[in-house]
Amino acid sequence: MSRGERGDFAVIGQRLRKIDGLAKSTGRAAYTDDLVLPGMLHGKILRSPHPHARIVSIDTSRAEALEGVHGVLTGGELPTPYGIIPWTPDENALAVDRVRYVGDGVAAVAAVDEDTALQALDLIEVEYELLPVVLDPRQALEAKGTYEAGDYIHPPRKEGWNGNVTKMVKLEFGDVDGGLAAADLEVEGEYWFEGTTHAAIEPHCAIGLFEGTGRLTVWSSTQVPHYLHRELARVLRLDPAEVRVIQPPVGGAFGGKSEPFDLEFCVAALARKTGRPVKILYTREEVFYAHRGRHPFDMWYRTGMTRDGRLTGVDARIVLDGGAYASFGLVTTYYSGQLLTAPYDLPAYRFDSTRAYTNKPACGPKRGHGSVQPRFAFEVQLDKLAQLGGFDPMELRRKNVLGSHTRTINELRVTSNGFLECLEAVERASGWKERWRRLPFGRGLGVAGSTYISGTNYPIYPNDMPQSGIQVQIDRSGRVAVFSGGSEIGQGTDSAMAYIAAEEFGVPLEHVRVYRGDTDFTPVDLGAYSSRVTFMLGNACVDACRRLKAQVCSAVAEYWEGDPDAVILRGGRAFDPAEADRSMPIRQAFQLAEARWGTLGATGSYNTPKDVHGSYRGGTIGASPAYSFTAHVAEVEVDPETGVVRVEKIWIAHDCGRALNPVLVEGQMEGSAYMGFGEALMEEQVFKDADHGRAGLHDAPSLLDYRMPTSLDTPDLEAHIVESVDPEGPYGAKEAGEGPLHPSIPAIANAIHDAVGVRVDRLPFSPPRVWRALEEARRAGRLAKPAHPAERVAEGAS
Repeated sequence: MSRGERGDFAVIGQRLRKIDGLAKSTGRAAYTDDLVLPGMLHGKILRSPHPHARIVSIDTSRAEALEGVHGVLTGGELPTPYGIIPWTPDENALAVDRVRYVGDGVAAVAAVDEDTALQALDLIEVEYELLPVVLDPRQALEAKGTYEAGDYIHPPRKEGWNGNVTKMVKLEFGDVDGGLAAADLEVEGEYWFEGTTHAAIEPHCAIGLFEGTGRLTVWSSTQVPHYLHRELARVLRLDPAEVRVIQPPVGGAFGGKSEPFDLEFCVAALARKTGRPVKILYTREEVFYAHRGRHPFDMWYRTGMTRDGRLTGVDARIVLDGGAYASFGLVTTYYSGQLLTAPYDLPAYRFDSTRAYTNKPACGPKRGHGSVQPRFAFEVQLDKLAQLGGFDPMELRRKNVLGSHTRTINELRVTSNGFLECLEAVERASGWKERWRRLPFGRGLGVAGSTYISGTNYPIYPNDMPQSGIQVQIDRSGRVAVFSGGSEIGQGTDSAMAYIAAEEFGVPLEHVRVYRGDTDFTPVDLGAYSSRVTFMLGNACVDACRRLKAQVCSAVAEYWEGDPDAVILRGGRAFDPAEADRSMPIRQAFQLAEARWGTLGATGSYNTPKDVHGSYRGGTIGASPAYSFTAHVAEVEVDPETGVVRVEKIWIAHDCGRALNPVLVEGQMEGSAYMGFGEALMEEQVFKDADHGRAGLHDAPSLLDYRMPTSLDTPDLEAHIVESVDPEGPYGAKEAGEGPLHPSIPAIANAIHDAVGVRVDRLPFSPPRVWRALEEARRAGRLAKPAHPAERVAEGAS
């Protein structure tokens, strides 16, 4: 660790267990699919076999007549469109008049068991009128015609747009043309980032229960209970006060469960229709088609630099393949440009991004939402500039570092910034100075950096209410209860809240209970997305605990006839360090407080500062109360005969502000780097086109066929925590769950170049793709390891 003092903490900063670890490791944790309600039915959803078609008719009579079927649902019964972003509600629980991708839901059945439900699906007769199919985003943007004729996937959103445009963003900061004209060196490049999916272990699952009083309860593996609660009420036209969402433990999500899905609406509607609870569990194939994963990006960058290594301007054009529905696409389009302006000081920057609809499953947020793809392209651009200018790429990044307590070119406020320390950590640990450009042919090192948000500065729907709330209650037994709306999806949210309560009240961690995941009895938290939870929910928890702690200290001081500020709660006791005889068990302190103040409880909340962004349209998107910073060095081995790339090791340095628990932070860092490594070398969410069989069918909708790294494929991962102690975060903490992914991919790309002297600007770096690049270089006579800058200077002098 570096920078920032450890502080006088008893719990914070210690290497502690997760409070739910034992329940999960022993199988006692009950996930959504583990729940069985009395009289529960099982649901299945009929899905479209066509990528684009008009629904002419649906006949469900034979399915309804099948013994064991209790209810059948079609799209016309839930006509209200929904969407996670309020300005782009373009989905229905089930398709109403047309389907837009293979896998679009058409009808749903509830039956006594899954086999009967599947049999009933086969009995539903759907007549389709096939419509034109578009799978390429650039072709989608070039389409002409009308929505009615099927030329567009959706009706045009704006005058002059075609119906295949979700969002267009064009923003410019500073004099880009002037900056590029003044550059001594310039690099222009095209990059392709293939789409990838989340592949969480737990498939989506939901259970609906509709009580006779009109009250709806939905159990779901969602990572956004509050947003699901809102959309359920709206689509089913219920009073929000009659809707309850319960979130059992979630078996991974990575962004793939951060919006409502068809199964949640279907279990609710079928439960209302049948009068019995209904469960729907996605198959793994359905998970792949539900998707909402990483957008494919087609990117063009032009970057200028002076001879002494200072950047002069960046120009970018990006086309996003969004799939059939908007999802988070409005935000993704902004993120594709807005989040590139740190950790480097860009004097001028312009981006032009357009998200296109295509007849494929909708893309959405995946770990590092919207900024992983441009970070890959830009960090490779920097490496190319370093090569062109004769710089060590580590030094080039140092020359252009943004700094702390400043603003980016697009007016985002940056508080703490440990990026220089991150570079220093990976440089030292990897032996960069001694080994870069000096390893044998076929082996190489690459570096890359990045930044990411610690939560979005504004909620998804406009309001002035807090983004996070916590309720804390302390008991005369010495026990502390935390009621949290936070979403525990495996990242340690519940544990972090327990650490905070144990720190503030001085109680053993075992005496803290965290109750969460129920919209009926926990305060609102907006969900586990955008790396917001530790920062925002943590601040709310600190707020609640300190309100209550003040009452305890006041009551103890009154008993001692002393100063409340002198009372310390630690190690299971309340004491005054200046008076040896003033000490009591924490239980007694709580009892004094309850006698003085009555039943002890307090609420805490957190809302973001509003002066952290510019006033231009779109200036709020990308704004955050704090930013994390990351640097990676990757070491690779490339087989020049086969194109096989083996990543030997990744060194990860991440500025997380303060590590509330270093074990959990290291786990997030390593998990992020692992995911980036998998996307770099293996992962592809791709679909068949018209020339290769059924258009729109997924190439590999199973964990057997979708290539992901196993533990045997995974490189050594070495985490280095950098602590910049941010003034806005709880105890100085910032995010650690998504930012550490970004540099993995460009660091591997840059290491491949160091190893064999070729550039691979399209993902993934599969053996055929790398081999083709090697063959092209071999035929051109330029297959060789690049020279070290010092060697180039020596050659020039001679």
